[in-house]
Amino acid sequence: MNLMLLGAIAMGSVVAGLFFLRFWRDTRDRFFLFFCVSFFVEGVNRAALALSSDPNEGRPFFYFVRFLSFVLILLAIVDKNLTKGRRG
Repeated sequence: MNLMLLGAIAMGSVVAGLFFLRFWRDTRDRFFLFFCVSFFVEGVNRAALALSSDPNEGRPFFYFVRFLSFVLILLAIVDKNLTKGRRG
């Protein structure tokens, strides 16, 4: 059951990444690109976690990759706010 849920989360993350990729392709806004990459990284992380011999989310590698994903989202928000301030 746990592996099935990890697979579903991985699939959902990749689908969300594709969703943001479509918006990036239409607008060329870096905000959507950062979110796309973040969700793809999270999807690959969850798939690797499901395929590992010991699926433990607390292991440093998986935790660091998730942290990197959240940092990308934070960078997207900061970048969007900084570029908005320069234009206005």
